[in-house]
Amino acid sequence: MTINPDLQGRSYPAAEVYDVGREKIREFARAVKATHPAHFDVAAAEALGHSDLVAPPTFAIIVAQRADAQLIEDPDSGIDFSRVVHADQRFTHHRPIIAGDRLVAELHVDGVRAMGGGAMITTRSEIFALASGDATEAAGVREPVATTTSSILVRGEGQ
Repeated sequence: MTINPDLQGRSYPAAEVYDVGREKIREFARAVKATHPAHFDVAAAEALGHSDLVAPPTFAIIVAQRADAQLIEDPDSGIDFSRVVHADQRFTHHRPIIAGDRLVAELHVDGVRAMGGGAMITTRSEIFALASGDATEAAGVREPVATTTSSILVRGEGQ
């Protein structure tokens, strides 16, 4: 199956909520060898003016990849994940990710470019924190947290 060129301009709505927990931040920080005390110690994070532990900047990839999965799993996309090579990832942070955040991500397909028998696909995930409190969360009140841009190369048959 070939990549659907009509993917460009398509958006996928925010799906499941990702609850950012202290242990998730600590585990991620250890995995990426981020050693700042604000990733592990609440008092160190509070000394910097944060309400709780601060996630390393690349923590946003967890939420972004959940959004990317919607595109990969879309039968109309033509993407065979076994043929995907990750080409680029960029982060723009609007504010730090903090333990206690409830995050959602909307996915936008910004580009689809044919390359030989395959295609380069560029996506953008807009990550938001849901405002705390049942009334505001139900009303969809969201605060921008990060924007991630990703490029994947989907190799064509025989490549």
